Amino acid sequence: MISHGKDIKVFSGNANKQLAVSICRNIGIPLGDANVVSFSDGEVSVSLYETVRGSDVFIVQSTCQSVNDNLMELLIMIDACKRASAGRITAVMPYFGYARQDRKAKARDPISAKLVANLITTAGADRVLTMDLHAPQIQGFFDIPVDNILGGPLFCDYFRKRFADCIDDTMVVSPDVGSVARARNFAMRLGMNLAIVDKRREKANQSEVMNIIGKVRDKHVILFDDMVDTAGSLCGAAKALVEIGGARDVYACASHGVLSGSAIERIEASHIKELLLLDSIPYHSEQKCDKIQYLSVASTFAEAIERIYEEVSISTLFK
Repeated sequence: MISHGKDIKVFSGNANKQLAVSICRNIGIPLGDANVVSFSDGEVSVSLYETVRGSDVFIVQSTCQSVNDNLMELLIMIDACKRASAGRITAVMPYFGYARQDRKAKARDPISAKLVANLITTAGADRVLTMDLHAPQIQGFFDIPVDNILGGPLFCDYFRKRFADCIDDTMVVSPDVGSVARARNFAMRLGMNLAIVDKRREKANQSEVMNIIGKVRDKHVILFDDMVDTAGSLCGAAKALVEIGGARDVYACASHGVLSGSAIERIEASHIKELLLLDSIPYHSEQKCDKIQYLSVASTFAEAIERIYEEVSISTLFK
């Protein structure tokens, strides 16, 4: 019995409309009719062209570049649905921006991830659906339910097929100590051993590789992380694995391809043979790189949305 809303409606901001369309195609419904534009001074205007009264509304919006504009679109769309008497509002955020600012690293630092959580809740969201939060404890910043689904299983399916004949000669590598828990879980899913790249970060977005923990010589290695921003850490780790560790070749995968600054140039010039990303952040033509491939998360989010609407457990998505 569906007690929370008479029907399901999916709307999208401008951040990743192509993904929203794919999600709706998997569910078997049309994308909600809405218009999200900006006035000449940059203010966001939202118009909903269909009723949402009593509906279970899902708003698909990654808070990726431009982060602040996309965040404001999400907040205003939530407010519009709330004031139109939606039965329940779920913010579907394939990529949760500001997640790296989850604690005070030094005196007088803000905790921006908590601020964003407060904004989303205050705007009127009843729950949040996201993928691979940079810091899983951000779920505790919200006073509403948060479902943090995993992109790892999508990568597992891909790499099981690619390395089916040489599992024993393939290792998963964590690009830094902070990602060890995530990489260990991924390695266990694939039935592979784990190695760690130990590094010291000198400045923001810069890192110096110091040591490799584990024997990767003559191995195929898979660098596994949650996001690729400037790609400095990832490319530095790949270089160390080949030049210091003696790895045979380096593959890499990450859920979120932020790809800011000179990331594409770094990846092109790196030892990485192939980089696999999810389309939680949309691909842009200026980011063309033959080494980068994308996997779609549309079917995963479609299943999660259907299960939330039907009040069915989504725990199967974590297995």
